[in-house]
Amino acid sequence: MERWVILRKGADFEAISRKYGISRRLAALIRNREVIGDEAVNLYLNGTLTDFYDGMLMKDMGRAVELVLEKIRENKKIRIIGDYDIDGVNAVYILLEGLEALGADVDSDIPERIEDGYGLNVRLIERAYRAGIDTIITCDNGIAAAEEIAYGKSLGMSVIVTDHHEIPYEDTDGERHYFLPPADAVVDPKREDCPYPFQGLCGAAVAYKLVEALHEASGRDVEDMDYLIENVAIATVGDVMELTGENRMLVKEGLSMLKRTSNPGLRALLHCTGIQKEQLSAYHIGFVIGPCLNAGGRLDTAKRALELLRAKQKKEADILAGELKALNDSRKDMTAQAVKQAVSIAENTAVKDDRVLVIYLPDCHESLAGIVAGKVKERYYKPVFILTDAKEGVKGSGRSIDAYSMYEELSKCKQLLTKYGGHRLAAGISLKQENVEKLRRLLNENCMLDEEELTEKVVIDMELPFSGITEEFVKELTLLEPFGNGNTKPVFAGREIVFSNIRIMGKNQNVLKAKACDKSGVCLEALYFGDVKAFQEELWRQKNRLSVTYYPGINEYMGRKSLQVIITHYK
Repeated sequence: MERWVILRKGADFEAISRKYGISRRLAALIRNREVIGDEAVNLYLNGTLTDFYDGMLMKDMGRAVELVLEKIRENKKIRIIGDYDIDGVNAVYILLEGLEALGADVDSDIPERIEDGYGLNVRLIERAYRAGIDTIITCDNGIAAAEEIAYGKSLGMSVIVTDHHEIPYEDTDGERHYFLPPADAVVDPKREDCPYPFQGLCGAAVAYKLVEALHEASGRDVEDMDYLIENVAIATVGDVMELTGENRMLVKEGLSMLKRTSNPGLRALLHCTGIQKEQLSAYHIGFVIGPCLNAGGRLDTAKRALELLRAKQKKEADILAGELKALNDSRKDMTAQAVKQAVSIAENTAVKDDRVLVIYLPDCHESLAGIVAGKVKERYYKPVFILTDAKEGVKGSGRSIDAYSMYEELSKCKQLLTKYGGHRLAAGISLKQENVEKLRRLLNENCMLDEEELTEKVVIDMELPFSGITEEFVKELTLLEPFGNGNTKPVFAGREIVFSNIRIMGKNQNVLKAKACDKSGVCLEALYFGDVKAFQEELWRQKNRLSVTYYPGINEYMGRKSLQVIITHYK
């Protein structure tokens, strides 16, 4: 069952409407997104590049800039070490572009998911040392690599950490103690002592802030690096960061740039996935572009995605884009099979009564564990860990619900883990096989979630009669974009909607189309994408009358426009 909750947040909507030239309804929707006060509303509606925060506000940014510029002047070898996901690859690309533009002797390395695991390790450090590297700059990793960084320092290398993950900590005697790695500079907005006003940046955004600061300090035109914001946008959406504050502005600007990108690799990827540039949205990054860029790191090597971003010739870009798309298609098939196995375990074994699902799929490709965990979480609305056999022991990924902090809960079980990291809603772990069942038991013994917290909440912005849906209002809703985590599409509700002319459509018979009429007799075309069979059965049980949540849209067909609603939930 779902809990439907209507938001009732107050403000002077009339005044906001007059001041910003928007409808009262849009003013209410903005307030529902916790955007409060003139400055915040103005930034939300009109924020641009000039409103971004100065990266020099980050703790240790000045030290990092000073050190990198010194190494460039001395012609020392610098190596960027990233991570194998969409955030890490884009962060590496951003730093390579930014440092090369300053004349640095710079190269990069990215760990292999299966051979190396996440982030810095001793092999990567030794590989850098053998290559005569003087300075390592991490991106999207490093904050939890204290031992590895200490080893690099013992070999005489300088190390700069740029990261966005949680700072490792220990709770002792009721006090929390944080541990920073012994790097020459540690740039991470989540540092307790970091005064940067926005903590929610992805790794690529932190890397971009370093590039900006380096160019500013070198007397270069920072605007020359603006094109990298499209990569920040891809990483922000792909890493599922909250689209609030600075992130939303970064993605808004980045999407605008991406529509006219001159990057041959991104152009090739847009073309081979069939995305129309003018229709490009955060959805396409999250569900089309992102999975293709991630596919290399999952099933082959993330270096392939980096090669795509760095490609200079159209022919090379087309080949690489095609390969990544093919890898992603293969990944989809493997994922579907693994989800099927996970669901069978969740419904037919002792796991079914657990509040935290720990599902062991020894044969699942370890790179797919996070995706499978996410899909299982959506199905049962519980925190989920998918564990699989790895080269050494067992590895896994977790995806969580709002009420459950994965990182904190794993911290209580660290005696069973060889490695763990992540944040509130997602985590990665490594452990010995004999500890799999112990971890399942301990996570569930510690779990304090109640029935309400384990019931998915459908948050409704407002009840809206169909008469309120106009072409002008649908266009006005685009001012709220980009949509995503933290800035969701508005959810409207209608009571006792009567459905008729019901048809099943689509190649896979997965779209339901109908005529929908509200209580005042206004009728619109309605579409439902989802479990069509279950929706049909509910319509039959309720004599074609349901309360629904929906999002309004405009259907354009052969030059003609008509209003429609996309049904998202029903009861």
